[in-house]
Amino acid sequence: MTLDRQASAELERPIESRDDLTDYFRAGEKPRGRFRLGIEHEKLALRLGSFEPVPYDGPQGIEALLRSLAEQPGFEAITEDGRVLGLDGPASVSLEPGGQVEQNGSPHTDLSAAVSEIYEHLALMRRLAEPLGIALLGLGAHPFHPTKELTQIPRERYRIMRNYLPTRGELALDMMHATASLQVSFDWSDEADMVAALRTSLAVTPIVTACFANSSLHLGRPSGFVSRRAWIWRHTDPDRSGLLPFAFDPGFGYARYAEWALDVPMFFIVRDGHYSAMQGKTFRRFWKEGHEGERATLTDWDRHLTTLFPEVRVKRILEVRCADAVPGALLGAVPALWQGILYDLDARAAAAALAAWSPEQRDAVHLDVARHGLAAETPSGPMRELARRLAALARQGLARQGPATASAVDLLDPLDELLERGKSPGEIVLERWQGEWAGAADRLIDSTRY
Repeated sequence: MTLDRQASAELERPIESRDDLTDYFRAGEKPRGRFRLGIEHEKLALRLGSFEPVPYDGPQGIEALLRSLAEQPGFEAITEDGRVLGLDGPASVSLEPGGQVEQNGSPHTDLSAAVSEIYEHLALMRRLAEPLGIALLGLGAHPFHPTKELTQIPRERYRIMRNYLPTRGELALDMMHATASLQVSFDWSDEADMVAALRTSLAVTPIVTACFANSSLHLGRPSGFVSRRAWIWRHTDPDRSGLLPFAFDPGFGYARYAEWALDVPMFFIVRDGHYSAMQGKTFRRFWKEGHEGERATLTDWDRHLTTLFPEVRVKRILEVRCADAVPGALLGAVPALWQGILYDLDARAAAAALAAWSPEQRDAVHLDVARHGLAAETPSGPMRELARRLAALARQGLARQGPATASAVDLLDPLDELLERGKSPGEIVLERWQGEWAGAADRLIDSTRY
């Protein structure tokens, strides 16, 4: 979900005090009757037929796909140095560093409408991508090619990140270029509500990761993981990633999240459209000392918060980020699961109790989930059983949120069917790859493309 123009203008002023930083979060508070959700959905791109990475340039490249989309009603091209790098519209489109195509959905009060927007977008993208020989895939990580062979989108912010992140994590470039996820954003009513929603989201992140783990192939072979994407993110940058154990400390709130963010090194600042690398300077130092004569503004703070990558992120919305990209039938289950447990207070409390583990236990389970998906074990029993219980809580939570939301409970049906089998999507892909598909790339693509 994006900020409106009035809010964006307010962010241009310099930061004067810590209150400005915490007030930034406080400005996200809304009455429960105005709660919305937004969906961001990333898709990997491969060439039909050859299954090679799709380049950015050329008549059948990623830019050509965006230019074709820009010709559709309601879209306007976003350019940098004359290159199309995204599209403005009711639901905007952006490019991740490796050419992953991301739909940034509009904020919706209606869950079904938000999901319908995804499917409408996918139908349009397939219609435009097929003539260019492009397949867009519902997988959490590239299945065939090493990262060095993947596309690199020519954007200045990504160049700065490519230089910096490998100094922090061995798989940082894999994160940038080889992964895809589905993220959902939610509102909160006040600071206590944000804290409760954040803690619950972090608590159940290993369970949700297991439900949608879908990146079990790498270089055309079993990757050793059910969610290789989750493993990659754990080896990207310890400064800005992970499960935020401090969020469970007594007294946690806006100020404590701000204190953490202040001490994370910055990637860049932007002035007059120009990106200036910050060479590892933290936001705290930038705020206190400035940078090349520039003062820190709330726009810088807003942008910095988007470059933090925890499993659950706080901006003026709460963004849950742990689900791999999944095939079309499962897409609606991701936001439905999250809304069921976050927007109903009883379901939220029960979900938090379901995974009331220590930070060390939660971390260990999350790592086990990356390797084993729903076959992981937890301090509370088999992951498969916890996932079934979480899905049931979400179904009950949706049913209590009013007639419109209650009518969307069937979005959870594909997840329930998956949980009945007791296997994550990536486990099923791996079984088929080694069985009926006999390692045939075209069978994988046909099964996972949108």
